[in-house]
Amino acid sequence: MSEPITLNVGGKLYTTSLSTLTSFPDSMLGAMFSGKIPTKKDSQGNCFIDRDGKIFRYILNFLRTSHLDLPEDFQEMGLLRREVDFYQIQPLIEALQEKEVELSKAEKNAMLNISLDQKTQTVHFTVREAPQIYSLSSSNMEVFSAHIFSTSCLFLKLLGSKLYYCFNGNLSSISSYLQDPNHLTLDWVASVEGLPEEEYTKQNLKRLWVVPDNKQINSFQVFVEEVLKIAMSDGFCIDSSHPHTSDFMNNKIIRLIRYK
Repeated sequence: MSEPITLNVGGKLYTTSLSTLTSFPDSMLGAMFSGKIPTKKDSQGNCFIDRDGKIFRYILNFLRTSHLDLPEDFQEMGLLRREVDFYQIQPLIEALQEKEVELSKAEKNAMLNISLDQKTQTVHFTVREAPQIYSLSSSNMEVFSAHIFSTSCLFLKLLGSKLYYCFNGNLSSISSYLQDPNHLTLDWVASVEGLPEEEYTKQNLKRLWVVPDNKQINSFQVFVEEVLKIAMSDGFCIDSSHPHTSDFMNNKIIRLIRYK
């Protein structure tokens, strides 16, 4: 065993051996600790890597055992994938791909249920007509809610990568609002003609966009079309019993199923 080395990965400390870190010479870690590329030090003299410290636990354990061991309720597969890609440990990349295939097979049969609600709300706002002249205005705004349940956690993550809130001038993935792996609630508004951009932020009004199409969702019809497109690309189809196909776009409760 070589002398222990302490790493500071994103603020989290790990202690291991040089032989463990260089067990895959062609990897990023192998290059760093064989002297091929320089390493940084923190204020305590520990080797510093500016990556996710929590996820590094699984990377290091793979170096030690050559097995990718994840907890049954592991919910950060996307983050792990990005970290694995950074470290470029080829056997770990292959192990992760096998794990994702395994998880996908476990979710072969799935159900997707969407409950929709819509109401009209009056918003009041001020309009600046001149430097010292303001007028009070009001307008009706469509407010939407969608309660989404799926037995497939992976599908909700896929949906979260496609739909974004627009708020305070920024787009943010709805994945950050996914607190329950099987449930997702969305609340958003349609754009109102004449409503100043700063009023959306001031009144805490979020709008909904689909990416990469960069398309705003201003109606339930557009929302259902986009969700249906994403769901069908993931193997879902319309449940023939609810609702009837001819009335699909007019329903407030929509159910899709997937059999693989």
